[in-house]
Amino acid sequence: MALISKESLGIRNAIIAFEKRIDDMHFSFGRYRQGEEKKMPDWEKLEKDILVFSRKKIYDLELSKQLDRIMYKFQNRKKIWLSWAEEFHHKANTKKPEEV
Repeated sequence: MALISKESLGIRNAIIAFEKRIDDMHFSFGRYRQGEEKKMPDWEKLEKDILVFSRKKIYDLELSKQLDRIMYKFQNRKKIWLSWAEEFHHKANTKKPEEV
């Protein structure tokens, strides 16, 4: 069993937490898209948090790869979320007056 430094463990836990936040955000955007949530989820705060965290120097190659994977996942999901938000707003703006 390899010993993991406290710093590496903290980084690993933060990466896991970011992945969970991305998955939770995806679920929230799905609910927003369906009209179950009225307010668009705050993806910008999550993006800022990930960017701030990514500026840390990570010496462990595996953790660095995991962070890259999380950042890539976030960017792909962000494209999906923004297209869903645009689609939702487009639907809301094209409803007939009696549907509103």
